[in-house]
Amino acid sequence: MKTLLLVAALVAAPVVSVRAQTSSVAPAAWPDHSRVLPDKLRQVPVGITLWHTPNPIYPEPNPQQPGGYVWKHSTMVRSEVGELEVVECGSFIWYSAEGWKANLRETPAEFAELFNCPGAQLRAGQTYTFQKNYRYADNAQSLYGGDALWYILAKDKTGKLYKGIGLIETEAKVK
Repeated sequence: MKTLLLVAALVAAPVVSVRAQTSSVAPAAWPDHSRVLPDKLRQVPVGITLWHTPNPIYPEPNPQQPGGYVWKHSTMVRSEVGELEVVECGSFIWYSAEGWKANLRETPAEFAELFNCPGAQLRAGQTYTFQKNYRYADNAQSLYGGDALWYILAKDKTGKLYKGIGLIETEAKVK
């Protein structure tokens, strides 16, 4: 029992020190720094698989813009719980000590177009792909790393909401 209490105290200790070092004004998307996920994604059951490839991603010269860079990756989603209707899709980004910040939010119509998913209706077991989910930089001075937490929220025929989340590591160093 003493060992269990010691382990619990050691696990909790970093949380206290992190709170002491963070800004007193929390980003609106992530006010509870004792939890990993932004509020919008908490307490929603997982029913969708979401992943990125390649992951991590590194910038490479952009042939379409001399002096520019591009991070090339694709994002895939698949319903694991049956037919679902997309409510929204988007991402949060983490590039500083402030933590998660809301980044982008896609409507069901935008999701349908980007992921080639007619009517934003996810069919069970079928994978939908955002083929060129790229990030761009104008020049080498604007290269920065950070992580993005992509998410999708979708509901079933009864209105029950499900989520899918996928983290992508975006690196600043050109390989």
